[in-house]
Order: sequence, then structure tokens, then C-alpha cells
Amino acid sequence: MATPKEIIRHYCVKPRKRLGQSFLLDKNIIRKIAVAARISPEDVVIEIGPGTGVLTEEIVSLARRVIAVELDEKLVRLLENKFADCGNIEVRCQDILKFNFSLPAKKHNVQLKVVGNVPYYLSSPLVFYLLSYRRAISDFTLMLQKEVVDRLIASPNNKNYGVPSVLLQMFTEVERLFDVPETCFYPRPKVTSSVIQGKFREKPLVDIVDEEIFSRLVKAAFAQRRKMLINNLKRTNLLTGWTDEELNKALNAVGIDGKRRAETLSVCEFGRLCNILATGKKTSVIPKIS
Repeated sequence: MATPKEIIRHYCVKPRKRLGQSFLLDKNIIRKIAVAARISPEDVVIEIGPGTGVLTEEIVSLARRVIAVELDEKLVRLLENKFADCGNIEVRCQDILKFNFSLPAKKHNVQLKVVGNVPYYLSSPLVFYLLSYRRAISDFTLMLQKEVVDRLIASPNNKNYGVPSVLLQMFTEVERLFDVPETCFYPRPKVTSSVIQGKFREKPLVDIVDEEIFSRLVKAAFAQRRKMLINNLKRTNLLTGWTDEELNKALNAVGIDGKRRAETLSVCEFGRLCNILATGKKTSVIPKIS
């Protein structure tokens, strides 16, 4: 089997900076990612950014079906040629942020697994795009920029804890598996990568009344990190028409001191606060939530 470097030379692959291409060269890391994804013969896998197909080779040998989604037309032709005799893979030339994950999930009657080495510029948008399809996806194993992973897995009272942490962790169990140094890529990126794994929860940590309000609340709470929570909330149009007294009653109902900063609130506290704000204004009495 050809090495990643040999494949790049054989097909005269030239990384395209516009697409953020950095090809993974370390075969041990490639195998480690494939093993970490826990792919079974029943699984249908969506591979994001297969590039020269080095990780694809591992996945194809394990999965029932692989759909490799690649934006670079030259690499699509490379992949089609490379896997021409492989019956359980299809290669699609498409922007992954326009890919409908529900269709293959419905077609094959399974929840999908998602695996990939993601261009850094796509890291955050992609994770939240996957979140929007969480009913069609069971889990994801992705290589992202380390700084992004730091934010996604962060806990309260941590400088990396913020909007991405709360929005993702409400619906997803996430963990960092391992870091990958820049020396494992061609061309070498200027930052370290991390492999993150996420499993979408059957139910969110808190049964959210309104997911749009939840998202707006979290973003408003972190709008100015050094400000007290209550001051940030007063500045948002989410609470237009609320008096200071009503807002304080809502915070007290869920046991949150308005003088705290957003970074000290747990994911569940944000969920409970969302629900009280979404429903409390509609009632004459704001209920106490234990």
C-alpha cells in the first residue's frame, strides 16, 4: 500500500491554500482515528474532506457504506480512480455545509457516523451544522484546530468556556481524544490539531422549551465576558419589555445570582434559565425551579 507521501507525488497533488488543505501523512495517526471512530460492518460513514483517501482506505475496510464528500474537483477524480473497484463507496463533489445528512440516514435506515480531517476555517461552522442534523447522526470523530476543540470541550470557570461550549454540550457528549502535531501534515500548518469525538445525546441535558431562545440567551450572556450576567441580559432584545424586578425574579427562580458572570454558569443552569425566560413572561407567577 502506498504511503501518503507517495500518493501525493504519484498524483502530483498541490495543496490549495484557498481550501485550507493540509494532508495528513502519519499512518499511525490515520489508523488511530479509524480505530477511535469504532466503525462496524453495519455503519454508514460520511467522510468529510477525504483528500487523497488515506483515511478513506481504513474506513472502507470497516464500514457497510462510505460517502466521501470532497470539495476539490481534482481530488474527487483522484478518489474515483483510486476506489474504482471498491463497491461500498461513493464520492461526492460537494460543499459539506450544503450536504443533507438526513437523506442517506433515511435511505439506509441508520444514524450516520461522521469522520474527517477538517480544514481549520470550517471547524466551528461544521460542528454546529452537524448539530443541526443530530437526529440523523449518531456521533462524529473529527480532527480540528486545537484551539477550537479547547473551546468545545471547556467546563465552567475556564477561559475557553463560552458560547460554543454551552450550545454543543447541551446536546452532545464531547471529549478530546488526542492532539496531532503540525509535523504530521503536508504542508505543515502553523497550529496544533486535536481529534475530538462527540456523541449526540438522546435527550438534551435539559428539556429546552425553545432552542432559538436558548441560543440567543447564551450568546447574550457571553456578549461581554467581564460583565455581570444580569447586565448582559438587560442589554439584549431577547428580554424587551421585562422589568428589572421580573428579571431578578426569573434568576432567583432558578437559583442564579445575577451578579455572576456567564462563564460560571453550568450548561444545565443555562437550560433552566432559558425555560424560565421562555415561559415566565407568559404567566402571572414565575415558578420556582428546583
